Amino acid sequence: MRGWRLPLRLAWRDALRSRARSALVLVMIALPVLGVTAATVLIATSNVSTVEGLDRELGDADALVAVREGVDEVAQAPNPDDGLDYDEDSGTALTPAQLAAALGDRPLTEVRQGWGMLRTDRGATDAQLTEVDLSDPLAARLVDLTDGRLPRAAGEVVVNQALADKGYDVGDPLRLRGQDSPESVVVGIAESSRVRSEPAVAGLVGSLGFETFDTSRTWLVGGGPMDWDEVLALNERGVSAYSRTVLEDPPPASEVPSEVEVYESSTDETALAIAALVVTMALLEVVLLAGPSFAVGARRQARTLALVAASGGTPAQARRVVLASAIVLGAVASVGGVLLGIALAAALLPLVQSFTSSWLGPFQVAWLPLIGVAGFGLVSAFLAAVVPAHLASRQDIVAVLGGRRGDRKPSLRSPLLGVVLLGVGIVGAVLGARPGGELLIAAAAIPAVLGMVLLVPVVLAVLGRLAGRLPLSLRFAVRDAARHRTRTVPAVAAVAATVTGVVALGISTSSDAAEARATYAPMLPAGAAIVSTLGGQDAEQVRTAIGREVPGAEPTDIRGVRDATEEQYLEVTVTAGSDDWLLSSSSSVLGSSLLVGDELPPLLLGVDEDERTSAARVLAAGGAVAFTDRGVRGDEVGVRVARSDGMTGEPIGRPVSATLPAVVIDVDPASTGPVAVLAPAAARQMDLEVTTVAVAITGARVTEEQEQAVTEVLAATASGQEMYVERGYRADGETLIIQLVLAGLGALLMLGGTLTATFLALSDARPDLATLSAVGASPRTRRGVAASYALVVGFVGAVLGAAVGFVPGMAVSRPLTTMGGETCVITGSGSCTPSGVQVGPFLDVPWLLILGIVVVLPLLTAAVVGLTARSRLPLVARLS
Repeated sequence: MRGWRLPLRLAWRDALRSRARSALVLVMIALPVLGVTAATVLIATSNVSTVEGLDRELGDADALVAVREGVDEVAQAPNPDDGLDYDEDSGTALTPAQLAAALGDRPLTEVRQGWGMLRTDRGATDAQLTEVDLSDPLAARLVDLTDGRLPRAAGEVVVNQALADKGYDVGDPLRLRGQDSPESVVVGIAESSRVRSEPAVAGLVGSLGFETFDTSRTWLVGGGPMDWDEVLALNERGVSAYSRTVLEDPPPASEVPSEVEVYESSTDETALAIAALVVTMALLEVVLLAGPSFAVGARRQARTLALVAASGGTPAQARRVVLASAIVLGAVASVGGVLLGIALAAALLPLVQSFTSSWLGPFQVAWLPLIGVAGFGLVSAFLAAVVPAHLASRQDIVAVLGGRRGDRKPSLRSPLLGVVLLGVGIVGAVLGARPGGELLIAAAAIPAVLGMVLLVPVVLAVLGRLAGRLPLSLRFAVRDAARHRTRTVPAVAAVAATVTGVVALGISTSSDAAEARATYAPMLPAGAAIVSTLGGQDAEQVRTAIGREVPGAEPTDIRGVRDATEEQYLEVTVTAGSDDWLLSSSSSVLGSSLLVGDELPPLLLGVDEDERTSAARVLAAGGAVAFTDRGVRGDEVGVRVARSDGMTGEPIGRPVSATLPAVVIDVDPASTGPVAVLAPAAARQMDLEVTTVAVAITGARVTEEQEQAVTEVLAATASGQEMYVERGYRADGETLIIQLVLAGLGALLMLGGTLTATFLALSDARPDLATLSAVGASPRTRRGVAASYALVVGFVGAVLGAAVGFVPGMAVSRPLTTMGGETCVITGSGSCTPSGVQVGPFLDVPWLLILGIVVVLPLLTAAVVGLTARSRLPLVARLS
């Protein structure tokens, strides 16, 4: 038996003989292979390469050429999107007639793309606009007609289903916002090849009357393949080309112009390191889950292996017999997992498509990565059988042939190595508890988990010695687990490794959420809402929209000086005393940083009634109200207003300054607001143009549906502003989703490890349980033993895993939630306001998650096992 042929035959027959155990191993190995395969196929399908997207960009054309205004020569990469060099204002661009002459006899049709605002039944919406002759053969496959017909003349358009869902149908007029927009009629529903869920419109050139993205003009070109030499010739005339032939068969790098900087994706070493850590932990988890099955298999083959050894077989041959089972089962599970994963990916395509805004690519099976996935399954099965194979080769032959256990006395080297590895993991976590140390902490988790695995036998042995006062069923389970370490240790370790990851990730995500919650700074009082406007001309439309969509709301105009227009920017500086700055930061959440009024506007944060009364007296006297977060005091302030050109930044005129009587109000540094509020007389004194800059909404709480409705209505106005509603800190759902996924995944893996070890242990202990029954044990005893064994595996593993998981979880929360120096506070609008002080660290332990994983789940598993286990067994004769 020198080769692998006979061991593989024995393994195949043993797999067919022990169908239940074989099925268990197949499921343990095939499930992760299936999941990774499905994810790999779906990712490959959703990532549309340049070649796969050619039909979306070109239709049936052979190339897409572009001419930019003021450019007479370009240098490009094979794909212009990866590299394009040109010098604007270097010359005169080709005219359409000159371009046609340069292309020879090739047919071409112009394409224009841009964005526009379309009126809907409720208000308005953005839409992608395309002007092209869709009946031209070159434009075939740019749209997929589902209803009606394609445009045949100017003034006819097709819309996609996303726009049809907003109220458009065949025969309806297209309501483009803008006086210069031509009248168009919808003649068909057609899906765009580029966008899926965003509104899109297409018609003949001139039908939509919009400005293109930039100063370039593009044409679809036919007439056969356009090779690289033709592309270079067009580049010399100032034309860039997106050629189907060149992209499918790109030229060598030596033929690409040297002045072109080709943008290539770089390898993220951190991402690779994280991926390696994830793969390592996943491999370890699968090995630990499958380990008990191979341990029981090796136990059942103990007599066969002893006979082989008694007949002159070597330990290597004994190991080969056990490892052959792993090869057979691992190969079947890997191949089956890959095939089922491909089928699952195909079934999930419609679901995945519903979550993406663009069309997926063709169904793509990347065989090379899938071979690696299958190899992962085979390697995990092989590694799961290494320890049982090693122990099987060291068994006591005489004891096994005599019907007794042949396990050798465990060595002290493994526990000592476990202590060292656990210490290394803890030290690594401590060293990584500093800014930027997240990767070190993640890497340190691996030796910590391995060290814990090596210490599990010691824990089981200690529990076995302390089990004397426990009830019979629990005492039997604890001591049986300690005695049969080869099948118990992997199961307990699998549960522990799972709980370690769940606890560590749970603490880190909860702490991150706690940081966001603690550092959140509201922009407005809770429940308040505001709509900023571009000018007073829109205020009436805003008030009307609010009154119609939000019953009971009380719109209040907020007056001020606009911070910016299309022509200029306004910089407002308010100082007190010796040029002391009053605020570290400000915002225009109320429409402007410089407000004007006879009293303080509503929705100001941190201002009480007494301060409002004092402010009203000062404003009535023609003064100003200033705000400070730096403790500045004074009874007058200096206000300076400087204007600059909106395009060039050059100053416009001389700054306007005034010294005004004032009251200074303290505000929270985290709550940014206006710099000051001026009296109307003071604004006139400084010759400032005052207008309605916002409309505050009080008297009613705005629901999310009402907010969306008002936003869509406002999109139809000239200002197109959106409403902001202060809803306080609201988790984006990611933390909750992560914790639910962690709980679900942890529960699944814990159940898998616990149930596997429990049923294998019950199968292995059938003679002992039958003997207990023969000497008078009640039928409930076996159920009690089954439940106790599940409790031992689940609870011991969960406690060990939680203890180890706290180390990386608490360590990573420190660099993850600590900000120092010029840090920022998250404001209601999502912006960052510098705080200049250290924030954090934050630590939040998800006790409910940990309690459920460590206590509730093991008890629930034990109860289920106890209720479903068989209570009666046939008597089994022992070998003499």
